[in-house]
Amino acid sequence: MTPLFLRTISLRFRLTLALLLAFFLVLLDHRLSVMQPTRMVLNSIVSPVQYLATMPEEIYLRLSENVRSRFQMRQELSQLRNDMLDMQGEMQRYQFLVRENERLRNLLASDAREDSLRMVAEVIAVDSDSYSHQVVVNKGTAHGVFIGQPVLDDQGVVGQVSSVGLTTARILLISDQSHAIPTRSERSGIRVVVQGVGDTSMLEVMHVPHSTELEVGDLLLSSGLGGVFPEGYPVAVVKSIDLDISATFAKVTARPIANLDRIRMLLLVWQASSEQQPIFNPVQAVRERFSKTSSELEESVEHDD
Repeated sequence: MTPLFLRTISLRFRLTLALLLAFFLVLLDHRLSVMQPTRMVLNSIVSPVQYLATMPEEIYLRLSENVRSRFQMRQELSQLRNDMLDMQGEMQRYQFLVRENERLRNLLASDAREDSLRMVAEVIAVDSDSYSHQVVVNKGTAHGVFIGQPVLDDQGVVGQVSSVGLTTARILLISDQSHAIPTRSERSGIRVVVQGVGDTSMLEVMHVPHSTELEVGDLLLSSGLGGVFPEGYPVAVVKSIDLDISATFAKVTARPIANLDRIRMLLLVWQASSEQQPIFNPVQAVRERFSKTSSELEESVEHDD
């Protein structure tokens, strides 16, 4: 005989039982790691599905990266070609000026200026003394470095070699209080002496009369006097001029062209006729590297095509 009503387990009781069982399994897995084999099996089953799910995104990202890299390479190649054309134009202009200079010097029976050779050096240490502005580079007597040798960077004059070892040399910066350099104004040709004041962002122009023709913004170039620094290299820009009548001289300050507080790579300069010569010509090395980089980019783009 079938009863009229069947008693079934309520949903609330089922939910409570499931929660208790889940809590028991979590606690058991936390204490004894009994679910670790099951978890490994489930991960092994799910991993191919996850891989297939992420495959379209990975393919899209790779294609996008290849297209972006190819586009960047084309831009770099185009920029290198433009730079090469500019350099070739500047070289033609330079060669014209050299020939014209030679003709003028022949007319004036004047001796030609000696070319300068350069070698790249890297700063490996900075003087910790706040009253001394000096750095150490990784070139020494083994490379032909000598005391008093002028040092430049890509902007202008940095200083000169104050002491030298076999593989290192110490550079005295133009901002040091003990350093002074003769300069001339590019605009007016006035000769003045620029001295360091212990501040990498400021120099002092010494003994400037109140009737000076210097102006704020004038570029000061090395004059070549003293026989240490070659003529014509940028040194500083006039920053301020104070014509105080009560003072003996005008107070003139200048800003160094070179970033003396951030120098990393420097150029050690030789005269072409000097007995001490650098090991290599960095200008030629830069040209060869530029040509090699351009060729590599062209071959890479042609290969992608």
